[in-house]
Amino acid sequence: MYLPAHFQAKEDGDILKVISSGGAVDLVSNFSGKLNVSTLPMLHRPFPSANGNSMGTLVGHLAKANPQLRDGTGSDALVIFRGPTGYISPAWYPTKLEHGKVVPTWDYIAVHVYGKLILHDERDWKLGLVTELTNHHESSFDKPWSVSDAPADFIEGQLKAIVGVEVEVDRVEAKFKLSQNRSRAEIDGVILNLRLLGHSELADAVEEACSSKD
Repeated sequence: MYLPAHFQAKEDGDILKVISSGGAVDLVSNFSGKLNVSTLPMLHRPFPSANGNSMGTLVGHLAKANPQLRDGTGSDALVIFRGPTGYISPAWYPTKLEHGKVVPTWDYIAVHVYGKLILHDERDWKLGLVTELTNHHESSFDKPWSVSDAPADFIEGQLKAIVGVEVEVDRVEAKFKLSQNRSRAEIDGVILNLRLLGHSELADAVEEACSSKD
């Protein structure tokens, strides 16, 4: 990852917030020189993995018919997380009127997690995973759905159609490109216009990343 110093995360907690979301990620794996990629939700288990890795693991599942599973346990894997992202117009910069030497850009948060792929086809492991995923995403609902709400034989059939995937985290790279290289006046213009467009999550991220900018 190309990572200028001014786009580095301020604290590890900022990175953890992104990878703890449980949202959709891109899982890229490599076997025999061929790249494969799938989009899926993955959860971060922060406790040490079975091999003692203190950075924990990422877990999710793929359809058993997915050819990416041919990469197999031990393949190199990259998991790509994305935070808020959006187009930044040069029209939002006061400097456009001063000298016109401005161009568009894109602000974003990206976290790349590297590790080894592990496949799980054990029934109990997969049931534990889908229960964990479900509970995570249903937790904000007034009447959350539970895996046990569905007929047991139906769930068993669903489990047979998936394979669990786990990535033991070896290395993490994170880029928070949030206008930190702009002047205070330009940053304020970015935040204002993002809010006017309803992009409050990205506006909040820019505001936080640039809070110490004079």
